[in-house]
Amino acid sequence: MAALCANCHLRMHLCKCVCVSERQNHARELVRDLNLAQWDTLVIMSGDGLLFEVINGLLERPDWWEAIRMPLAILPGGSGNALAASVHHYSGSSPVSSEELLVSCGFLLCKGLVSRMDLVSIHLSSGARVFSFLSLAWGFVADVDIESEKYRHVGAARFTVGTLVRLACLRVYRGRLLANLSPSGPVDSLLPPLDHPVPNNWVVVPQEEFVLMLAMYQSHLAEDLFAAPDSTLDDGLIHLFYVKAGISRAALLRLFLAMEKGAHLTSNCPHLVHVKVRALRLEPQSPKGIITVDGEVVEYGPVQAEVHRGLARLITG
Repeated sequence: MAALCANCHLRMHLCKCVCVSERQNHARELVRDLNLAQWDTLVIMSGDGLLFEVINGLLERPDWWEAIRMPLAILPGGSGNALAASVHHYSGSSPVSSEELLVSCGFLLCKGLVSRMDLVSIHLSSGARVFSFLSLAWGFVADVDIESEKYRHVGAARFTVGTLVRLACLRVYRGRLLANLSPSGPVDSLLPPLDHPVPNNWVVVPQEEFVLMLAMYQSHLAEDLFAAPDSTLDDGLIHLFYVKAGISRAALLRLFLAMEKGAHLTSNCPHLVHVKVRALRLEPQSPKGIITVDGEVVEYGPVQAEVHRGLARLITG
C-alpha cells in the first residue's frame, strides 16, 4: 500500500500521524477531540465498525456540521468490509478478492475524488441517537453477525459458519414494521417521537412474524453479499428488506447464495419483500433478540431510522 501511494503522481502531503485504536469507542473519542484542521482526509483502515465510531465521533463535536464534511476514506482491514466492497462496486469495477479489494481502495484513495454519502440517523428507545452509513438489522442477519464473533479467527468465513449454525436452528421474531415512502422531505421532518404514533401516510407492514429485517443504504452487506444492487452512495433512500416467517431453511440458504451475485431480488422468493423508503420504525414484540447498526449491537427495543441525503463525504476515486 505504501508503494502504491508512493507511485501515485499526486501533489499531496502525506500525513505522518497514525492512530491505532486500543479499545471500543477509542476512535470515537479521538475524532471527537482532534484538531481536524491539521488534515485534509481521515483514512480508516479496518472493518466497518471503526468507521461507525469515527462518523459518530465527528457528529458529537460542537462543530459537527463542518466536521462531518471532512473527507473519509476506507481501506478494508476487517472481516466484513462492506463499505469498501460498495465503493469498489460504485467505481464500476468487477468483484475481486480481499487482497485485490485493498489495492483497489488504495488506488481510489490516491485518485482522491470526494463524493457525498448518505447517513441514517437511528433513534433508540432510551432516547439515544446514533448515525449509520451501512445497515440496520434485526433477526437472522443480526444474529449471524454477532453470534459469529466466536469464529472471528477464520476471517470472513466466520459469516458462512455463522449462517450454517443459525440455519440449523432458525428463529422467528414477532414485531411491527412501519415505513414512510415519501419521495422527498427536509431533514428531521419525518420522525415523530418513538412513543408517539406515526403519521397517517406511513405504511404498516401486514406481517407480524419475521425471519429478518434488514435496512441497507450501500450496495454490499459484506465483501461477498451484494445485498442492494441498485443502491448508490447518495440516493437518499433506505433499501428495506424483510423475510416473512414460513420460509424453509433450504429456501433461505438459496436466498443468501443468490445474494452473493445480487440475484436474490429476481429469485421470485415469495417470502422476500424489498421496498425503498425514507424512514422506518421497528417495534420488536419478541422478548429477546439482537439489533445491530453497522454491525454493532445497540439496545434491544423500538427503533426508528431516517435518511439524511449526502450528509457525509467519502473518497470514492
